[in-house]
Amino acid sequence: MSVDTSTGLLQEYVDALLNGGDFARFFTDDVVWTTVDTGERITGRRAVADHITTLHTRVFDARPEVRAMGAVGDHAFLEADFVGTHTGRFGDLEPAGARVRVPYCVVYDLTGSGISALRLHMSMATLVGQLQAGSGTPTG
Repeated sequence: MSVDTSTGLLQEYVDALLNGGDFARFFTDDVVWTTVDTGERITGRRAVADHITTLHTRVFDARPEVRAMGAVGDHAFLEADFVGTHTGRFGDLEPAGARVRVPYCVVYDLTGSGISALRLHMSMATLVGQLQAGSGTPTG
């Protein structure tokens, strides 16, 4: 893919994600989400879209604050902060209204059919630590 095509695809996807649009339309049918820190893998357009939606609207009332985006050939990246309030169960943690701000990066594999893979690079220990600190739960 050309840099212009890759950059355009990423920009349209991010615009849809940030503005409540149909961001799943940018995924291939067999798209794969990987949380690199934990090894969690989710496969399929609907499953990946549901996972992203759940994190941003059900487990957290959250929004990415974009720092940088770019694309080269068949790969793109988004660097952002995950900023929000804990509103739903996350693992073993009940919602306690904790505020979080955790930096992350997503690396995307791109094809002529859309986004075929997303790899989230985010420290889950940092996220859990902020949740525990914000809820009064000991972090140690």
